[in-house]
Amino acid sequence: MLIAFKLKLALACAAGLAGPLAVAPLVSEMATRHAGGEPAMIEVAAGSFSYREAGDFTRGGRQAEAPLRTIRMDRPLHIMRNQVASSDYQACVRDGACRALDRDVAIAPDRPAVQVSWHDAEAYAGWLSRKTGHHYRLPSDEEWAFAAGSRFKDDGVAVDANDPSKRWISRYERESERDLADTTAYPFGKFGPNEHGVEDLAGNVWEWTTTCFVRSRVDDTGNVGRPTVNCGVRVAEGAHRAYVTDFIRDARAGGCAQGVPPANLGFRLVREETSWVASVSARWSKAWAARS
Repeated sequence: MLIAFKLKLALACAAGLAGPLAVAPLVSEMATRHAGGEPAMIEVAAGSFSYREAGDFTRGGRQAEAPLRTIRMDRPLHIMRNQVASSDYQACVRDGACRALDRDVAIAPDRPAVQVSWHDAEAYAGWLSRKTGHHYRLPSDEEWAFAAGSRFKDDGVAVDANDPSKRWISRYERESERDLADTTAYPFGKFGPNEHGVEDLAGNVWEWTTTCFVRSRVDDTGNVGRPTVNCGVRVAEGAHRAYVTDFIRDARAGGCAQGVPPANLGFRLVREETSWVASVSARWSKAWAARS
């Protein structure tokens, strides 16, 4: 049933939403930056921010606006300054840990890996963690929004109880006003840093998160019902929030569950920071195992 549901979503945006597919120029492969090295990271200090919850919300069986709440991040967040480069992803491919990029994706150390699925991003995070000895993972939608700061766009739209369709029309019109036809994978820095120093957020590359698509329900009396969670669809963040089927690499050709499809799908990772004691212990254990 889950497979059938995914296939249904994969076709949801194929009609009327997907624009012409632009082919990026293919360039020769250049030397990668990794070779077991660490990507450049930005530390975002702990703090509070306003966050519009992702997903669909209904109250009394009618469409409702997603709640806006204040979230407190108690620890600093360490996130990649840039998206994962196509050349770094290619190193994972050479190691046999990642699926090859499509033939029309430029391989270069200064351009993001695009046309990658959520599963591709997960595979890369696992490979990089094994290579470096640090734990890298995709951010949650909340973490992405926190790191994005002013680049995170509130997608709340007022709901007309008498005509809920107006909400969807308004959202679609707002999203379609942005130039989503430009699918070029530009060199890093094209869209500039935000106030935290994180580059190219909300440009023309949407970034995968770990957050699943959720339908939340509240009855007329305010009682919260059991949500429906579908982890076959994940939140991708960019110029607007998107919900994309997890195995899709190019949402323009189908696979977006709502709204205007992303121009490109890419990703950046966060790094879990361990305590000094835990770090020393892990290194000692690794060295001891190598000698045994």
